[in-house]
Amino acid sequence: MEDYAPLIERAFSFEPCEDSYVLEDIAGEIPEFLHGTYYLNGPARFSRGSFRYRHWLDGDGMVCALRFDGGLVHFNNRFVRSTKFSAEEQAGQPIFRTFGTSFTTDRLKRGIALESTVNVSVYPYLNSVLAFGEQGLPWELDPITLETRGEYNFGGHLNDVSPFAAHPKFDSVTGEMFNFGIAYSAAGPILNLYRFGAAGQLIYRKRLPLDVARSIHDFGLSQSYVIFYLSPYILNMESLVHGETLMDALRWEPERGSCLLIVSRETGEQSAVVLVGNRYCLHFINCFEHEGRLMVDVLELDHPIYDQYQLVPDLFTGVCKGRPVRFEINVADQERISTALIDYQLAPDFPSIIPREFTRPYQDFWMLGISATGKRGRKFFDQLAHARWDCTKACDVYHAPRLHYLGGEPIFVGNPDNEKAGAIICQLFDAESQRSSFAIFDAYKVSRGPIAVLRLKQPIHLGFHASFHPAVTKRHA
Repeated sequence: MEDYAPLIERAFSFEPCEDSYVLEDIAGEIPEFLHGTYYLNGPARFSRGSFRYRHWLDGDGMVCALRFDGGLVHFNNRFVRSTKFSAEEQAGQPIFRTFGTSFTTDRLKRGIALESTVNVSVYPYLNSVLAFGEQGLPWELDPITLETRGEYNFGGHLNDVSPFAAHPKFDSVTGEMFNFGIAYSAAGPILNLYRFGAAGQLIYRKRLPLDVARSIHDFGLSQSYVIFYLSPYILNMESLVHGETLMDALRWEPERGSCLLIVSRETGEQSAVVLVGNRYCLHFINCFEHEGRLMVDVLELDHPIYDQYQLVPDLFTGVCKGRPVRFEINVADQERISTALIDYQLAPDFPSIIPREFTRPYQDFWMLGISATGKRGRKFFDQLAHARWDCTKACDVYHAPRLHYLGGEPIFVGNPDNEKAGAIICQLFDAESQRSSFAIFDAYKVSRGPIAVLRLKQPIHLGFHASFHPAVTKRHA
């Protein structure tokens, strides 16, 4: 096979170190309107001694922060001191089974679940920052130092076995947070839907039965509905309990078909189920309502791609095509009215929108892509694409130079003085020099390349999901 990501192994071969300093190596000009903190989470440690993990989701979570303050940029990064991380640090060896790696003496939490690596996403919440992993409670971090404060149980309403996913949704208008978690069971799998008020109080926890134990990573939120894309990606719990990895216990069964489960946001009760074919959705883009119709925008893939996350570092060797898809739904009649596509099929992932347009009608979004999609051989994200729903193709694409790779969800930060201007923050890794940077793009001219590059002193992991918390500023009349 060809190698379409030469030297990508260097992004997974170093021992990550925790650090804190003011960035000095900056090329270009940082936009003056950037005030606040950018957070990024992702898997960072792929070995302990001679033991090496197999899957990209196996690495211990590390959160990075860039704080833009008065013309200075402060960087810091720390591992999340999760149950798994702390126990294995003390033991000096791996203890728990991970998503794609098992060993003879490995352990599951209470014998039925993975101990979360807390390595998927990170969001500001109330007076804290919460780091999320798959199927476990988030961990609370200090928003400045990133020190771990402990597992966050929402005032005691949840416990350490409450299923909780890595993609909460925050409504900036109501202050509410929604999330879900799957209680996997061969006999009666349950989708748990959570709604929290602006002060963090639990408003409801609804339990919605599933036909089979479908794997769900993300979901959508509109002004009236909560939306789940139920793919035919099935978890065999018996296989997991009897020693298989979670990766090996997942089965792709396209003959079962895919559907949208639409739930009332107010009550948490099922509103509709709409068939949408038999593809796979890892990430939602946005959802909103318009003229009595529900628009559900997702990145739809031909089939799941978790198998493409291994073996580290030879990733995405046979990654499938995907595309942005918009389903127009009549909820009352439980039918799909139309389907619209954007012809960007290069395994798009990590979609991001303008935050103020969440749950609202919108046009613009950004995503990463893999230029060598469809070719056999290892590859990695090397494109940043800007797309609009009024265009049939991606309207603006940046292609990273050779031996450079992109990482982390491309986060939009708007110019408060100009609604038509903004910046995108994204990771950039130079494999030849093994150097990590954060690149800042003009959001509407990404093909021109970065307008600023913030080079770090030490290499860091290629992350997953990011967020931006604007600084509170006082405006004078």
